[in-house]
Amino acid sequence: MLRMDRVYPDAAVGPEQARLDSQAPSSGRRPEGSAVLNVGIDIGGTKIAGGVVDAAGGILDKRRVDTPVEVPALVDAVVAMAEELRSRHDVTAIGVAAAGFIDRDRSTVIHAPNIAWRNEPLRAVLESRLHAPVSIENDANAAGWGEFRFGAGRGRSHMVMLTMGTGVGGAVVSDGALYRGGFGSGGELGHVRFLRDGLLCGCGQKGCLEQYASGRALQREAAEIAARGGIGQALADVRDADGTIHGTDISRLVQAGDPGALEALRRVASALGEACGGFQAVLDPEVFVIGGGVAQLGDAVLEPVRAAYAAALPGGGDRPTAEFAVAQLGNDAGLIGVADLAGRGR
Repeated sequence: MLRMDRVYPDAAVGPEQARLDSQAPSSGRRPEGSAVLNVGIDIGGTKIAGGVVDAAGGILDKRRVDTPVEVPALVDAVVAMAEELRSRHDVTAIGVAAAGFIDRDRSTVIHAPNIAWRNEPLRAVLESRLHAPVSIENDANAAGWGEFRFGAGRGRSHMVMLTMGTGVGGAVVSDGALYRGGFGSGGELGHVRFLRDGLLCGCGQKGCLEQYASGRALQREAAEIAARGGIGQALADVRDADGTIHGTDISRLVQAGDPGALEALRRVASALGEACGGFQAVLDPEVFVIGGGVAQLGDAVLEPVRAAYAAALPGGGDRPTAEFAVAQLGNDAGLIGVADLAGRGR
């Protein structure tokens, strides 16, 4: 069975896990003689994860705390985490990843969906308190860069990452560089319109891809199948016992071969694959890296993604096709990626 934080990466972290995450550095990934260290901090909806990252993408020290609800307390928590980590290591730069639109100077959070930040000069606020260079990056971009540099996209020049979590995060790497667009907010692939006049999205538009290809969409599809009976009987049994159908329940049933859970997964994966056919036409990546909790189901999700992609690909059968791979860095991709970006001054 998958852990909850694998199924939905922003799952809450308890005090015991926070204590464990703050202990000694993880072993085995720092190359001998490596001296370049950076701090990466990833602000999630329910947790803040931070770490000291070496030049090879290895995490030498790690900390995780719950995300405060109030903005001043959240900033205090980020500052405290950065100070604690750098007090134990000689670090060069600090990177901070957060959900939302970041301006092209990587200094201001223009709009954050889950935090009351509107045109927030976050870099200046943090630098004034930490007295060190700070880089700000969108969380999906940070995770995508981490996978490009040290994970499933390593060795490629053109990569698209799609993260199937509560929504769908997107990151685009083109010719070895992270694509951000003219105003800094490029790569929001989860908000490409997938269905005209479709389901209302949190961004205010209707029919966005993340309404059909996310972990939340998977739960909705599972609930609809459960309500119809038939192949949804096992899902209905879970709903009746627990009052709802959790991502972990769907994962367990998929792994057991339950037809209702597999159908729910097929619908969501097919939506993602169909969108990837369109992304191929525009971005032409060598590889699509699929991240987030749903991706941990491996071939059960990748097979319907590939099938829908092939059916939707313009010129299919006569042109090179991209590979599909599951992300390798898990929940650490964001902090690893933003630390590397900070060290590069990008």
